[in-house]
Amino acid sequence: MPAAIHDSIHFSWTALRAYPTRTLLMLIAMAIGVAAVIILTALGDGARRYIASEFSSLGTNLVLVFPGYSKTSGLGSLAMVNATPRDLTLNDAQALSRNSNIRRIAPMNIGSVNASFGGRSREVPVIGTSHEFLKLRHWQLAQGSFLPVTDLDRATPVCVIGSKIQNELFTAQSPLGQWLRLGERRFRVIGILATEGRSIGIDVQDIIIIPVASAQQLFNTPSLFRILVEAKNRFAIKPVKQFIIEQLKQRHQGKRDVTVITQDAVLATFDRILGTLTYAVGGIAAISLAVAGILIMNVMLVAVSQRKSEIGLLKALGAPQTQIIHLILFEAMMLSALGAFLGLILGELGCYALRQFFPELPAYAPLWALLASMAVSLLAGLVFSLLPARQAARLDPVLALTGK
Repeated sequence: MPAAIHDSIHFSWTALRAYPTRTLLMLIAMAIGVAAVIILTALGDGARRYIASEFSSLGTNLVLVFPGYSKTSGLGSLAMVNATPRDLTLNDAQALSRNSNIRRIAPMNIGSVNASFGGRSREVPVIGTSHEFLKLRHWQLAQGSFLPVTDLDRATPVCVIGSKIQNELFTAQSPLGQWLRLGERRFRVIGILATEGRSIGIDVQDIIIIPVASAQQLFNTPSLFRILVEAKNRFAIKPVKQFIIEQLKQRHQGKRDVTVITQDAVLATFDRILGTLTYAVGGIAAISLAVAGILIMNVMLVAVSQRKSEIGLLKALGAPQTQIIHLILFEAMMLSALGAFLGLILGELGCYALRQFFPELPAYAPLWALLASMAVSLLAGLVFSLLPARQAARLDPVLALTGK
C-alpha cells in the first residue's frame, strides 16, 4: 500500500475514533438508508418473482379464454371483462381442440357446495374440468386415478379430492371407492391429489375436482367459467390465440364476444408493474441516503471548526490545499463506506427475516439494488463533503493555529 494512502487511512481513522458518538450516529444514518433500499427493493422484486412463480405453476404455454370481450390485454383483460353477451359452452371447448398447435384443452367451472360423508360435512370449492387438467396444471396424484377420459358432455359421478378434504371428512378411513355427497348428488372418490400449497388463489389440498358436465349439473349452469388451452410450444402461442379468436367468432355469429389472453401477456403486465414499483420504492428509500449525506456535511462542517488548529498545523508544515481537501474527502468517504457496509449487513439480515416470516416470498435484493445503494452512499458522502473540504482548505494557517 502506498505511504500516502496509508497515512490518509490512519489520519481519517484517528479522526473518526476521536469522536465516537458523532461517528456512530453518522454510521447509523447511512446504514439505515442502505438497509431501507435493500429491504424495499427485495420486497418489490420478491413480489415480482412470486407472481411469476404462481403463473408458472398454472402451467406452461397457456392461453386463457374468458367470456366477454375486452379491448385491453394482459392484466386489464382480467379486470375489464364485465359483459357476457354469449356464454362459453362445452361445444366451444370441443371446437378449439381441432388444431395441430394445441396440445390440451381444459374447460372449467368453479363453485362451492356442501360436501358430506359419514355425518361430517363442510363447504368446499369444486372445480369442474376434464382429464387433461391434471397434466395441464402439472399437478400430481398421491393415490388412485384422475378423471376418466370421456366426452366433455358426459356427466360421470366421480371426483378427486385434496388431502385436507381427506383428513377432515374421512379421517383415518381410506376415501378411495367411497361415495361423497356434494350438494344433492353423490360422487365416488377415485383419486387423492398429492400437490400441496396454493396456486393462483387455489388451495390445492382443499378442493374437489369433478367432470365439467357434472359440475354444470351441480351448479345448474350451461356456461363455462373459462377455457384453458395449452399450446405445443412458445412459438405456437400466437397462432393458437389467433385460431381461438377466429374459431369462436365464427361460432358466435361473427361477433367477437370472448377475451383471449396469453400467459406471457399477464406475466409481462405484472412484471412491468412490479418492476416499476421496485424502482419507485428503491428511489424513495434512496432519499434517506441523501438525508444521511446532508448529515455528513453538517457534521463535517462542525468537525472542521473543531479541528482548526490541526488543519492549521498541516498547512503550516507545507500541506497544499488539495491535500487538505483530499484528507477531508477521504474521511467522509471512509465514513460512507463503513455505513454502507453496515447497511448491507442490516439489509441482508432484514431480507433473511422476511423470508423466515413469509417463506413463500423470495425476498432477495436484486444485484442492481446492492450496487446502487453502495454507490449512492459513497456518492452522497463525496458530494456533501465537498463544502467542508473546501472550507478547510481555505483556512488561514496562522489563524487556524490559534483556533480562530
